[in-house]
Amino acid sequence: MTTAAATTFSSVAPTTSSSPSPTLKTLGFTTTFLSSKTSFKSLHARVFPSNMTSVSAMGARMVASPTITKSPASLDFETSVFKKEQVNLAGHEECIVRGGRDLFHLLPDAFKGIKQIGVIGWGSQGPAQAQNLRDSLAEAKSDIVVKIGLRKGSSSFAEARAAGFSEENGTLGDIYDTISGSDLVLLLISDSAQADNYEKIFSHMKPNSILGLSHGFLLGHLQSIGLDFPKNFSVVAVCPKGMGPSVRRLYVQGKEINGAGINASFAVHQDVDGRATDVALGWSVALGSPFTFATTLEQEYKSDIFGERGILLGAVHGIVESLFRRYTEQGMTEDLAYKNTVECITGVISKTISTKGMKAVYESLSEEGKKDFLIAYSASYYPCMEILYECYEDVASGSEIRSVVLAGRRFYEKEGLPVFPMGKIDQTRMWKVGERVRATRPAGDLGPLYPFTAGVYVALMMAQIEVLRKKGHSYSEIINESLIESVDSLNPFMHARGVSFMVDNCSTTARLGSRKWAPRFDYNLTQQALVAVDNGAPVNQDLVKSFFEDPVHDAVKVCAELRPTVDISVPADADFVRPELRQSNN
Repeated sequence: MTTAAATTFSSVAPTTSSSPSPTLKTLGFTTTFLSSKTSFKSLHARVFPSNMTSVSAMGARMVASPTITKSPASLDFETSVFKKEQVNLAGHEECIVRGGRDLFHLLPDAFKGIKQIGVIGWGSQGPAQAQNLRDSLAEAKSDIVVKIGLRKGSSSFAEARAAGFSEENGTLGDIYDTISGSDLVLLLISDSAQADNYEKIFSHMKPNSILGLSHGFLLGHLQSIGLDFPKNFSVVAVCPKGMGPSVRRLYVQGKEINGAGINASFAVHQDVDGRATDVALGWSVALGSPFTFATTLEQEYKSDIFGERGILLGAVHGIVESLFRRYTEQGMTEDLAYKNTVECITGVISKTISTKGMKAVYESLSEEGKKDFLIAYSASYYPCMEILYECYEDVASGSEIRSVVLAGRRFYEKEGLPVFPMGKIDQTRMWKVGERVRATRPAGDLGPLYPFTAGVYVALMMAQIEVLRKKGHSYSEIINESLIESVDSLNPFMHARGVSFMVDNCSTTARLGSRKWAPRFDYNLTQQALVAVDNGAPVNQDLVKSFFEDPVHDAVKVCAELRPTVDISVPADADFVRPELRQSNN
C-alpha cells in the first residue's frame, strides 16, 4: 500500500540551552563564545495511509503557530547617524533603517575615520557593490577611495578597468596590498576561497580596521574548526538579499526616484571601537538598500545557505524538473509544459507574490483552478518540508559548509587526481525547450498561471517559511530569504534567461547547493506528492486553513510597502550582467 508521509513540528518556542558555552579559539586569542543555539522539542514524523481523510487538526495547528515570542535583544541596535524605525511584523517589533539617495549626505558621518574602502574580489557581489559605493560616495562629495583588490594575474583586472577602476588612480591593485591599506575591507571573494585564505587575509588587516562580509559563511567555517575572528579588528556584515547584478541594476534604475535596490540585512559580530553599527548601516545605504534589518552573522549564514538550497535556487530547480516530466508524460506538449512550470513560476506567480502576496495567487484562479491549487498544496507541503528541514540541519551542523569547502578544493588538481569543475545542466531536453520558448516569447509575457504548479510552489514557500520560523529567525529574515529575494531578484533573472542559466552561473556556493539538493526535491515530489495525488489522497483541510490564517501574510504586506517602487528590468541581452553570466542563453 502506498503511504503519504506527513511531518509535524512540535509547537514550542525556542529556549536557551543550559549547556555551558563552548570555548572557541581565535587567531592569537582564546575567548568564550556565547552560543546562540536553541533547544527544541523533537520533530515527530508521522506516516498516514493515503486513504486517511486528513492529518490531525492539532498537527496542522502546530504547523502554523508562530514560535517567536519576541525578537532577540541582540537584534536591537543604536545608531547616531541614521533614523531607526520600528515595524510590526506579525505581532513582533523589529528595527529597520530605510534607505534612499536623500541619505547619501550622511555617508561621510557614517564612514568617519575611513579613508579607503577595499573591495576584495570581482565575482557576483564585487562589481555591483564597488560601483554603487563609488557612485554614492561621489554623490555625497566624499573623498573616500573605493579600491578593488584582485589576485595577481586575475582576468578580472580588465573587467574592473572597464568599470572605471585603475592602477593609475589608485583604485585597483593587488589583493593583499589593498587589504593592508584599507580601513574597511569588503571581503567578496568566493566562500571556499575565504575558507582557504582567511589566515593570510587576517594577517594583513590593519589594527582597528573593519572587516565587512556579505555572507556569514566564513564564521560558519571558523566555528566548524573551533576558531573565531581575531579581536584586533571589527567584523560586520551587510548582506543584500539578491545577487550582485540585481544590486547594481536596481541601483541604476532608481537614480531618478530617490533610490531603488535590494533589501539587506546587517550584523555586527564584533565592534572594537564603537563605529561598527554606523559603518555597516552606511555601507547598506550606499548600496541602495530600500530597507536594512538586523540579524546576527550566525543566523545570516544559516538562513542564506539554506535559502539557496531551498526556494531561491535548488528547490525551484528540482520542482520544475519534476513537474515538466509529469506534464509531458500526461500528454502536454513540451513547450506548454515548460510554460506551465518555469515561465509560470518566474513570471506571473512571482509578480503576483511580489506585489500582492501569496494568497493573491490562489485568489487569481478560477473555482476549478482553486481546487487544483489546494490539491497540489496539500500533497506537496510535507514532502517539501522534509527536505528543507534536513537541509537546514546540515547547514546548522556545519556539514554543508564543509561540503562547499571540499568541493572548492576539487576544482584544482590535487593528490594526483584530476580537476573536477562543475559541469553545466543547460544541455538537457527541458532547458533546450526553454531556449526555444524564450526565443518566441512576446515582450512582457509573464507566462500562464497554472494552478497545480502554483500550489506546489506556494507550498514550498510556506514550508521554508515554517522551518525558518521554528528555528527562531526573525520575520524580516524569513520573508526576505524565502520570498522577497526569490520573487524580486532571482526569479526575474530566471524568467529572462532560464533556471538552468542561474544554476550554471550564480555563486559557487549556490551552484554547488543546487546540484546537491535539487534532485532531492525532485525525487521527494515525484515519489511522495505526485503519488498521493494520483492515489486520490484527500486535501488536508487543516493544513489549508492554516495557510489562509498564517500571520506571515500580514508581515508580507508590511514588507511589500517597503519594497522598491520599480520592478527590476532584465532584458535577455542586458549589458549589466557579468561576462560569465552571458555564457549561455538557456
